[in-house]
Amino acid sequence: MKKPAYFLAAAGFALAAHSAALAQQAFPARPVRIISAFSTGSGPDAMLRIVAERLSKKWGQPVIVENKPGGSGFIAASEVKRAAADGATLFHADGLNFTAIPHMYGKMPYKVGDFVPIVPLHHSYFFITVSAQSKWDSVGDLLAEARANPGRVTYGSWQIGSVAHLNGASLEDTAKVRMTHVPFKDNSQLYTSVANREVDWAFGTAGSAGPLQKAGKLKFLALAGPERLPTHPSVPVMGEGGGPASFEASGWVGLFAPAGTPKATVAKINADVISIYEQPDVPPKMVDFGYMPLLISPEETAAKMKAEGAAYAKLIKEIRLTLD
Repeated sequence: MKKPAYFLAAAGFALAAHSAALAQQAFPARPVRIISAFSTGSGPDAMLRIVAERLSKKWGQPVIVENKPGGSGFIAASEVKRAAADGATLFHADGLNFTAIPHMYGKMPYKVGDFVPIVPLHHSYFFITVSAQSKWDSVGDLLAEARANPGRVTYGSWQIGSVAHLNGASLEDTAKVRMTHVPFKDNSQLYTSVANREVDWAFGTAGSAGPLQKAGKLKFLALAGPERLPTHPSVPVMGEGGGPASFEASGWVGLFAPAGTPKATVAKINADVISIYEQPDVPPKMVDFGYMPLLISPEETAAKMKAEGAAYAKLIKEIRLTLD
């Protein structure tokens, strides 16, 4: 006998749901590699290793972190792009790899569509950091100097096209001032140079610039965020310190998978990572790094990438930044 159309449709939906459930149960059937675009010992690497260790316990499979920094994340991205789309190889990268960097290069070894987002691991707002010996006591003082002497005030970043560079350029645009960008090779060199007054200021997080701030070598003039942080209650937000009231500077780091990875697998990794952040001892570890959780779905992550990509495209066009 022929089955009614509605019966066949219902059977099809049931089979699809069953297949998704099996995919969730089966993953991971073997060790999982996370290829990181960050160097060993960096803040993002340290946070990733906490997550990887707990995922390994949860999954009953080794979760191995392999650090392959350099080349604006291209080295790590290229390797993950070539991997099977089964969730066994993941990409640990800055959100900029999908929101800003594609607008800086005419040629890249990957396209945004070669990956699917899984989950942000953390995000953070940036402080404006200056030497403890700086004559400026507020961001208003800094911007007044930049306004009075165009191009004389310098700001540093850990590389051209980094989030610190782009947010510095964005602050110039928002505050209608002109400053000079000075790129460095890495974070430690950058903040040591700020402390020694070799460069006037830089954006930094509690994790990256915090050690020198605690040592009394740097001071935080303002936080480029919506409200003061409980960990730094005396540091004003931009509007309170004489800067643009609506200005925010933030960055985030996440996990991505090769395009074509089953949605059920992506959803499982997302849910399992979020469950780790809900463990009571994890949030205090994040505070140590100056990070905050951003517990959103893959779909919400994709929407965030799209919105930020449009904003960065506009900024990069305005400042005429190309890295080819």
